Amino acid sequence: MTEMGTSAVEIVARTLLVYLGVLVGLRLMGKRELAQMTVFDLVMILLIANAVQNAMTGPDFSVQGGLIAAAVLLIVNRLVAWLRIHSGVWGRLIEGSPTVLVQDGKYLDPALRKEELERSQVEMAMREHGIDDVRTVKLAVLEIDGSISIVPRDATVIRTRKRVRQIKH
Repeated sequence: MTEMGTSAVEIVARTLLVYLGVLVGLRLMGKRELAQMTVFDLVMILLIANAVQNAMTGPDFSVQGGLIAAAVLLIVNRLVAWLRIHSGVWGRLIEGSPTVLVQDGKYLDPALRKEELERSQVEMAMREHGIDDVRTVKLAVLEIDGSISIVPRDATVIRTRKRVRQIKH
């Protein structure tokens, strides 16, 4: 239980590789997949977690090995979150960027194809916002979290001078 079967350095390296592999895999799934998790997606994530556990610790079943792997995951996750917020290029690479789906009442079919969305999915989001006709939509955007934001044609536009980066108390 307390004797490690794998060196701490190897556990750290294995855990980093697994984290990066899973991060890339989830990023490649696309924005829409992450927003609409189903029971099947939850099962998949649980199975991935089980499948990669041994890849992180190798033959090590010690408490220390598990704690080292958990600490590496927490630290790397914090680093990735920091990079996402403080680095424009890395942030877009890690998180992606919003995609305009409808502009001035017209569907942007190349964007829909790129995001693997159907018009009916955008129409469902429009109905959730109380809009029944695409011609009354000024803008529909697939956000980085997978949700679809709708701006009605008659909405008031509020412009700011700068993009707010951080609120300081």
